[in-house]
Amino acid sequence: MIRILLAEDQGMMRSALALLLGLEEDIEVVAQVAAGHEIVPAALEARPDVALLDIELPGLSGLDAAAELRARCPDCRVLILTTFGRPGYLRRAMEAGAAGFLVKDGPVEELAAAVRRVLAGERVIDPALAAAALGAGPSPLTPREVDVLNAAADGATVADIAARVHLSESTVRNYLSAAIGKTATRNRMEAVRAARRQGWL
Repeated sequence: MIRILLAEDQGMMRSALALLLGLEEDIEVVAQVAAGHEIVPAALEARPDVALLDIELPGLSGLDAAAELRARCPDCRVLILTTFGRPGYLRRAMEAGAAGFLVKDGPVEELAAAVRRVLAGERVIDPALAAAALGAGPSPLTPREVDVLNAAADGATVADIAARVHLSESTVRNYLSAAIGKTATRNRMEAVRAARRQGWL
């Protein structure tokens, strides 16, 4: 049996996926979690073969959890399953050590086949998303620009952002200005939205 850990914050979606995957003769869902920070503890306890992770989870993103899983449960293969087919997310997932990346609108048979393939050592990536990621290239934002944009996402003032990221206000303004230029937007909130659309944040 292929042992699966399922991380999905929407209860109905999580239950439906567990039910559908459980209908497969060779697949057993051994753990289900609703938040990102629950993934690694659940994996250490249940010892799944494959972890199916959503990206946008409370507590810790699926991408960050994938990197933690690679370090702490190296035998567990990670398959990202998301609503958001963004090129930047795909690139970040691969950097985090994910073995696969699928969007949620595919048939469950395709998901079950992907689980088997990643367990066999293959990489499984949504073809349309792979093409888009190749065309998009890497994120132009530096790690510090990402930190500053993330801190700005809730509409915080420059002073608040500076306090959050432990930088001077003038340095924060410089990073915001650079990020606005790189995202070809007019202000910091547009820059945040544009970067999120690309999967850079």
